[in-house]
Amino acid sequence: MILGLLKEHGSETRVALLPETVKVFTDLKVEVLVEEGAGESAFASNSQYQDVGAKVVSRSEVFDKAEILLQIQPPDEGDIPKIKENQIWISVFNPLWETELVKTFLKKGLTSFSLDSIPRTTKAQAMDILSSMATVSGYMAVLDAASKLPTFFPMFMTAAGTIRPANVLILGAGVAGLQAIATSRKLGAQVQVFDVRSAVKEEVMSLGGKFVEVEGAVEDKAAGGYAVEQTEEFKKKQQQAINDHAAKANVVICTAQIPGKKAPLLLPTHAVEAMKPGSVIIDLAASSGGNCELTKDNETIVHKGITIIGQSNYPAHKPIDASRMFGKNVLNFMKLIIDDEGNLNLNFEDEIVKGTCITHKGEVFNERVKLIIEKA
Repeated sequence: MILGLLKEHGSETRVALLPETVKVFTDLKVEVLVEEGAGESAFASNSQYQDVGAKVVSRSEVFDKAEILLQIQPPDEGDIPKIKENQIWISVFNPLWETELVKTFLKKGLTSFSLDSIPRTTKAQAMDILSSMATVSGYMAVLDAASKLPTFFPMFMTAAGTIRPANVLILGAGVAGLQAIATSRKLGAQVQVFDVRSAVKEEVMSLGGKFVEVEGAVEDKAAGGYAVEQTEEFKKKQQQAINDHAAKANVVICTAQIPGKKAPLLLPTHAVEAMKPGSVIIDLAASSGGNCELTKDNETIVHKGITIIGQSNYPAHKPIDASRMFGKNVLNFMKLIIDDEGNLNLNFEDEIVKGTCITHKGEVFNERVKLIIEKA
């Protein structure tokens, strides 16, 4: 099997595989073609890839010879015509949201895998790129907020008086939210957390956060640990509670998202305007509309003294470790489709392989994506 590692486009600084992970693939008898300069922004040189047995070639040669095409970001418009019908595309392309790209893959008859669709099961934890990258995002969100905040995070007792600790409000206690709690607490902030899933209360408290409960939340065990759409009555109660806590916060970190849907609006404009001047909002849900009404994806704005940062790709700010984590997840997944001789083996009897596959031979394999496509 020939695996082609592509260089990312745009502002993406990560690479899907660092040389250390490429070596594992070559040891598994997989031939690896690496596009020239693919790892430069993650501080991995062409020679480092060559030293572990990969061949460094042009982008056109990767598209021409590879059986599997691998990168982190979805293909851009210029790449789609280059993908052949018998090739396999693997990346992160949010198929529940980017349905037009899924339809394009269908028309071309491509086999595609989206790594953000890996089932949230115990067996798949070692392949869960969403959790890995959310860890980076939660950590970076706090550091970014701390650098922008005009006050300290921890409490200081000095000869000049006592500096009170910052109050951090975290909306959503998934992996990013939990990491944000841990990092905020390490920096000495007081942390309060909202989440519609009562099951996360114990985790929040174990990290030193205060869980703010709003009665009446709808939970769905079939949602794989994700939040689900809530009733209007609950949304009103939740909104009032969030507004009250946001007004007292120095930092609000927004992480709440619902797969396949627009991010829930949790911080309307009037709630932002009630916050203290100098406060900071970090919105990790920016790419799907944002939890804050004023968020603009990949932009920083200041509204009446409140700094609002829409950031959906913090992992690109830590390209070495983020690439290392991403690559290990990719390796663990791809071991499911590589046989002992290094050949491709698409075993759709495996629930992880089937669940991660989005299109194959003109059909949509992922059931949730299929439902959305049929309704469209």
